[in-house]
Amino acid sequence: MTYNPKFAGRKNLLNSLIALTLAGGALPLAAQAATPADSLVMAWNIDAISTFDPAQIGEVVTNELIKNTCDTLVDFDPKDESKVIPSLAKSWDVSADRQTITFHLNSGLVFPSGNKGSAQDLAWSMQRVVLLGFGNSATLTEYGFTKDNVMERITAPDADTLVMKLDKPYPTNLILQAIAANDVAITLDKALIEKNVVGNDMGNKYLTTHTACIGAYQLVRWNAGEGLVLQANENYYGTKPKLKRILIRHVAETGTQRLLLTQGDVDIARDLAPDDLRDLDKSGQVNVQKVLKPQLFFWTMNAEDPIFKNEKVRLAMRYLIDYQGLASTVMPYLGVPRASFAQLGAFGALDKDKGQPFKLDLVKAKQLLTEAGYPNGFSAKVFIGTLPHSAPIAQNTQENAAKVGVKLSIESMANAQLFSRVRGREFQSAMMAWQTSVPDAYGNASRLVSNPDNSKEAKKTQYPSWRASYFDPAMNKKVDQALLEPDEQKRIALYHTLQEEQMQQGPFAIMFQMYNTAGLSKSVKDWTWNGFRVYYAAASK
Repeated sequence: MTYNPKFAGRKNLLNSLIALTLAGGALPLAAQAATPADSLVMAWNIDAISTFDPAQIGEVVTNELIKNTCDTLVDFDPKDESKVIPSLAKSWDVSADRQTITFHLNSGLVFPSGNKGSAQDLAWSMQRVVLLGFGNSATLTEYGFTKDNVMERITAPDADTLVMKLDKPYPTNLILQAIAANDVAITLDKALIEKNVVGNDMGNKYLTTHTACIGAYQLVRWNAGEGLVLQANENYYGTKPKLKRILIRHVAETGTQRLLLTQGDVDIARDLAPDDLRDLDKSGQVNVQKVLKPQLFFWTMNAEDPIFKNEKVRLAMRYLIDYQGLASTVMPYLGVPRASFAQLGAFGALDKDKGQPFKLDLVKAKQLLTEAGYPNGFSAKVFIGTLPHSAPIAQNTQENAAKVGVKLSIESMANAQLFSRVRGREFQSAMMAWQTSVPDAYGNASRLVSNPDNSKEAKKTQYPSWRASYFDPAMNKKVDQALLEPDEQKRIALYHTLQEEQMQQGPFAIMFQMYNTAGLSKSVKDWTWNGFRVYYAAASK
């Protein structure tokens, strides 16, 4: 596999069609009469990609890509996301005390390089996540794995068996969803990566631009700002993909995506604007599909900021959001109003009404601002990225805020820059999305409420709570209590209380739970997805 940021010297990597597909603006939009029958061509804004290292991936786009190039221990059932099914592991056993899970791997695991895959590779890959200590290490450290014990607690007694020893009797299904179906349970090609180590980085630099794992597809080219190519893995142990390759063109403009789709230059458009989706849906020219996903769009307020550290200010901001108005204008195909941190469909989530008790109320907002010591309002910055709904939501909120004396200045930037600023705590407030990896209230409670270490040195970048400098020891204890409560009904009640409290005092004004929405050419068959996964290998034409 090669990487060439300038896309120079295509040589004979793939056929000329792929090179043309990734050439973007170098060709007229109508240059192709149709996309190739053996390939799926997608238009998508993928400017957030910064790495393909499973230890470090934090973007929704890259997470979708890595899950289609790298199998995890188990997978979410495409038909029921609350269930897990075999993947790398064909079966598993759970000890009576729920603290040891033994996974039995499939045979015939082979990396694209030709190297044989084993449980030892997987154990090393999982240990590596903890030892590197990037944001995704939290997926393991929150369940008791540390740099000091991970070598003893994640082991491979033989080539086909992986053993995980937990420190507490966590809910088994949660562990399967949170760890075994997560990026941290991806098997990396240890032999290949060790040949590409730089210093003590354990292959991190190499994996910035490469994948080295076992999956239905493999990454063969990524051109930052242009696109990428996934090709079917000939050595794949499982059911072979129906299409030979996936071609993704980076297209930031929603209008251009619509044009490419309707002209037949792409098979799928992933970032269409609400008006485009409505028009295309009514016309019947293409198929519009959507599925509710565990992604929340919210306004993050930095609790370290002198203004936003005040809980009443944060609560006042919630009453400046026109949830219903935006739902009917900007968001009908993109999301549904939601103010709770637990997404609809999750274990322990409040229902639709209790999970969204807010409405636009300028009088209430003014009252709260006065109580907070800001009777005449204040000035603040709001950073937004390139998601198509970010600007209209921010602008609508800006107009409402002005009516109570709050002057919001909006600064738009590329998603990668937005993530960098927020993860570096270099922001006052920002509107962005966050997606949990499990259908359980703990998934977001552990990231949006709990904060294990608020020090800047901790760099808990995969905790939105840390990014927002939000630290409440009492809330941390409540999250832990709910996690380990053995009685399901009591556990649900604890999560309900947490959600109600956070809607009043948390640093996130959660606005919408998002749909995964796409416009599909009539030629695309078996497009398969749920809230947690998109299954490229199932698609056909």
